[in-house]
Amino acid sequence: MLLLQNARIATENSPVLLEGDVLIVEGKIQDIGPGLAIPEGARVIDARGRVLMPGMFDAHVHFRAPGFENKETITTGSEAAINGGITGVVMMPNTRPALDSATAIATVLDNARDRSRIPVYTSGCVTKNREGKELAEIEGMRELGVKMLTDDGDTTADPAVLLRAMQYATEFGMFFASHCEVSELAGPRALNEGVMSYRLGIKGSPACAEEIIIDRDIRLAHAAGAHVHIQHVSSKLGMETIRWWKSRGDVKVTAEVMPHHLLFTDEHIGDYDTNYKMNPPLRTQADCDALLEGLIEGVFDIIATDHAPHTPFEKAQDFISAPNGITGLDTALVSLHHFFVGPGKFGWDLVVKRYSAEPRRLMGLPVAAIEVGQPANCVLFDTAAETTFTREFMKSKSQNTPFIDQTLKGRVDLVILGTEILLER
Repeated sequence: MLLLQNARIATENSPVLLEGDVLIVEGKIQDIGPGLAIPEGARVIDARGRVLMPGMFDAHVHFRAPGFENKETITTGSEAAINGGITGVVMMPNTRPALDSATAIATVLDNARDRSRIPVYTSGCVTKNREGKELAEIEGMRELGVKMLTDDGDTTADPAVLLRAMQYATEFGMFFASHCEVSELAGPRALNEGVMSYRLGIKGSPACAEEIIIDRDIRLAHAAGAHVHIQHVSSKLGMETIRWWKSRGDVKVTAEVMPHHLLFTDEHIGDYDTNYKMNPPLRTQADCDALLEGLIEGVFDIIATDHAPHTPFEKAQDFISAPNGITGLDTALVSLHHFFVGPGKFGWDLVVKRYSAEPRRLMGLPVAAIEVGQPANCVLFDTAAETTFTREFMKSKSQNTPFIDQTLKGRVDLVILGTEILLER
């Protein structure tokens, strides 16, 4: 039995934080209100000044298992999630072997049940081995609960194959998450085409390489009557394309934006810093501003991290050779507070809606909420404290992030899931 006193409670529907006590009994929220009596035997935590919100849910992570456990494992990835106030994740299928069959999915889900303290879900491939040629074992994956199909890491290049998959799998209530990129235009995928690419002497990847496929895949979904989810949008025109399609009202399209595409530009790469190398690449300040506008407006349904761990050896290579990717689970919630909520650019209601409620709705899962009768699934966040992202603090097996050794305002103090306190600082 746990009583959180004087918490400031955040919800998705109100910008106003409600102050009150929250009583948790046997893993469920039993009562909420001011000045609750302390039950006999209850543990009491004074949450005064801190924000209590539902646990976050990240619908785009790479846990690298099977095949790349030197970068991350289900255990280390899920512990990084807990460290960042995240109580559920969806893994991408670009593993080795790829998650393109019932057998592969069953193995991963069995491992996740044994090795993670939070719910771990997985997407499945659209095509066998993500090669874009032959449909994956969609029916078998559906029977194991897979909702999201994606060849993430690459685009399903052949539109005829993707259209056929959409026509088939939509009948089963599945949806498609699109990594949008014309490979012939994207080049070495190193950085955005523009002033910085010219300055650094590296062939850049133009935003149109992404924007062409955003439009193509939404058009395919329109033709098939399918639901398409556009992943890791990085450009202003990409956001505007999604906004236009949504305004039509005749196709189901959702989209996600990453904290790093809101926060950083290609200017941050500086002297070839590979911690800023990712795909889609960081673009311009005008793109960042437009993405933030799209998030506040609701063009973007969810926030996700695209948590993509790599070893220090890999990231120590030259800029072109180093792999794309940034870790995000340890850092996302604190960075959203430091750069956006704290300065007043948006409120906790947006964070709860876009990083907790809507990602769960996308996956057809019950939404976590601080309400009487709901299972305990919550995070206590100290807005006045600070977090320094040292290698010792980070729980991910890899720390390829620009935030390494930086101190940001805000700290995840407590993570509760059911009857368990998963984290307490």
